[in-house]
This record gives sequence, C-alpha cells and structure tokens, in this order.
Amino acid sequence: MTFDQLGLSSEILRAVSDEGYINPTPIQAQVIPSILAGKDVMASAQTGTGKTAGFTLPLLYRLQIHANTSMSPARHPVRALIMAPTRELAMQIDESVKKYGKHLALRTAVVFGGVSIEPQIAALQSGVEVLVATPGRLLDLVEQKAVNFSKAEILVLDEADRMLDMGFLPDIKRVMALLPPQRQSLMFSATFSGEIRKLADSLLKQPVRIEAAAQNTVNESISHIVHLAKPDNKFALLLHLIRQQDLKQALIFVKTKHGASQLAQMLSRHEILAVAIHGDKNQQQRTQALAEFKNGEVQILVATDVAARGIDIDKLSHVINYELPGNPEDYVHRIGRTGRAGSKGKAISLVSEHEKELLANIEKLLNTKLQTEQVTGFDAEFSARGLPDRKNRTPSSGSRYNKPMENGGSERGGKLSIPQRHPGGYRGRPQRYTDPIFTQPYIPQAKPATLAVSGQSETQSPFLAYKQEKKTIPALFTALAKNKATPED
Repeated sequence: MTFDQLGLSSEILRAVSDEGYINPTPIQAQVIPSILAGKDVMASAQTGTGKTAGFTLPLLYRLQIHANTSMSPARHPVRALIMAPTRELAMQIDESVKKYGKHLALRTAVVFGGVSIEPQIAALQSGVEVLVATPGRLLDLVEQKAVNFSKAEILVLDEADRMLDMGFLPDIKRVMALLPPQRQSLMFSATFSGEIRKLADSLLKQPVRIEAAAQNTVNESISHIVHLAKPDNKFALLLHLIRQQDLKQALIFVKTKHGASQLAQMLSRHEILAVAIHGDKNQQQRTQALAEFKNGEVQILVATDVAARGIDIDKLSHVINYELPGNPEDYVHRIGRTGRAGSKGKAISLVSEHEKELLANIEKLLNTKLQTEQVTGFDAEFSARGLPDRKNRTPSSGSRYNKPMENGGSERGGKLSIPQRHPGGYRGRPQRYTDPIFTQPYIPQAKPATLAVSGQSETQSPFLAYKQEKKTIPALFTALAKNKATPED
C-alpha cells in the first residue's frame, strides 16, 4: 500500500513526498482510514513507528475545508487540539503538523510551560486552527481567557499513558469539559492499562481499537546488548565503548537531573562533546541542546526520562542506558528513540549488581532474555546466572520511579553513582584516609610504672602523647572513717 491509496489530498501527498515517504507504516495504514471516516480511535503501537504522522495527516485533511488566507483572527478559530505530556513531544508534533501542512492555508501553534506566556497569547489572538499544548500551560491560557474551544472539532491525546503517569488526569478532565460534546476524539497510548481504558470510556464514543503490535514489545530493528559492570567501572566502560565503537551520535539515559549534568561534564573532560537535557534546563537550553545534537555538533546527549518520548532524531544509531529505569516500561520508550522509521538501532545497557532486579523486571515485561556480553577488562563481580528468574519473580512493592512533570520539577535531584577521579587518571575510588583515633580500639592510659616493667615508653603509643597532672577534686561529702577495733590482750 502507498499513501496515494489512503484518500489524502494532493497537497498533503505532496508534503509527504517531499519528506521522501512512499509507503505508510502498519499503524498509519490502519489508523488513517478510520480517522478520515470520522470515527473515534483508540490506538497503540510500538514507539517510533509513525504514530504522529498517523493522526497528523488525516487531521489536516479533515480541516482542509477550513483553510483560508484571511488575516482576520475570527476566520482562524481553534478547530483541533492536540495534547502531549512534555515540551519536547509537543514541539515534535508541532513540527510534524507544519511539515505536512505546509501546502495548506492552516495556522498552527504550540504552547508549553517553562517559557514566557505572552508570545503564546499573542499567537492565539492572531488565530490558529491547530493547537498543540501541554496540559499545564493550556489551563493557564484558559484562565487568562486567551483560548476558545467553541469551534473545536477534533481532540487528540498523544502518549495518554504518560499523561496519566504524570498526574495530568484532572487537567485532562477540565479541558474535556470545555470542548463541544460533538467532536472526534483520538487517543494514542503505548499501553492499554486499566486506567487508560477508564479514560477511553469517558472520552471516546464507540472507538475503533487499533493495536499494531503486542503491548510492551519493541521494534525488531533494535538489537539489545547488556554489559555487566562493577559500579566503579561503569564510567570507564562507557568511555571504552564510545571510543572503541567510534560512536558519532549516542543518546545516554540516567535517572536524575544531577546525574545527567555530572555525566555530561565528565565526558566533556575526556574530550567527548556532550550536553545534558533535563527538567532543570530552561526551554532555550533544552531546545539548543536538541538542535546541536540533531545537527551533529554534539556527540553525546545525556538525558533523563523526561526526554524519552520527545526526541525524534533520524537514524539515531545508539541508545545507552547508563542507569536502568525504575519502571520497566520506560526502557521501551528510551530505546524507542533508535531504530525509527525502519532504520537499524542498538540499545546498550550498563548493569551493575544493584540493578539486576531492574533488569529482571525489564526481561519479564518484554518476555525475553536480553543478550549479555562481557567486555574484556571490565568483568563484573556477578554473572547473568546470579540474576533472579524473571518468570517467577513478582515486582517488588518498593520499586518506584519518579514521574517527570511537564516542567521537570518532580524529577529527583539525587546524585549519580559515578566514581571520583584522582591524579593519575581513572583508577576507581580513592582509598579513604584512616585516623587511628577513630579506627583503633580504645586503650586506657597506663601508669609509668607499668610501662617501665613492660619495657615500653610513652612515645610508643599515640594515645599517651601527654601527661595529665593530678588535680585535687573537691567533694561534697567525705566518707566516714571506720574505727579500728582494739586488739585483745
């Protein structure tokens, strides 16, 4: 099947052709006809298989009848609302809408937090047909009466499962209450959990359910490699892999914001161009970091999970998990940044002993055993045989992960477990200084006479460096002297 057979307009097909696409992906081939028919859709597919274009192309086709070149804002009301959980994903969707709608007289805008709201208000006041937004900033605009949904015809929730994980359900319900009841609603999610189904029941009307692949599966074009490593050797192993495989571009994931910045700095000190992207970075810094990485100006991008679903880079060859995610489903979304649009990708995970349970959870979710390879000179203290059985193991109740908010504020600012450097190059952790006062057992002071008998001197013991002079201590009470009995004659 080709895009020409899907019933799209010539203007949209010309934009698709300009991007070099001829054949739709499986999810696109299933979703587009249902959306064109005006049906509500609940769809799930592997990440990186073209879900964004799957709803963008038919959405533009349905709005094409409203295209006009009038300068009046009243002729450009919001007709389609697309909601996304993160700034990066919202920007990616906005780029897709502009790319495929470049031959149409439709206006689009993207709004998200972390930047000034004034330019966004000005853009909405000038009129837009397609609005891409994150929930928090969208409600800010609603409160300022800067947006009106009375003419909205289409609602799209992208990465709905992620929005629920991030606590956006109340915001989503507030927005839904502002939309006209007669509308077409589309929901895209990586998983169909119980909460997602409940949301779908309240949002969608007799939806067409489309599942292009089994849940929690990964793209077959991605190969998985696990390297077992000691915690102190992780950074050295990472350097070895980057240099040995001559990685020109790699996305590295860690758990925390502090860890991302620290790892990027350590790589830079070893003459590897690296930048970090996380919730503490402002929007300008995040946009610049992504642009530099996409343009090849930066070799390594170190990111937290806040960026896992918002980075779309053509032919990204490697994703490296420097730290495994606490939630096994985040592994799927992380590695989904590579192997996109049919290209080959490689997912590398550096796993230390304390992460073996996380690895077991990932293997249980994927229902497969990930390939383990040892790197000469970086042998770990534990082997794959020591890993728990993924089939018989139940997830630990204590396994939790931090859900990144739209502005990244809820990411935990903990420290990354990276060995410190010391003069002479990387050699693991330096030994601690030991003080005998705190590490040796207490030895009471001996009297000089005792030392003389044993043949020792005061200077031989670090605990006898000084002599205490005897002082008279006043007492409140004195003991009564016992009367000695008179001896009998």
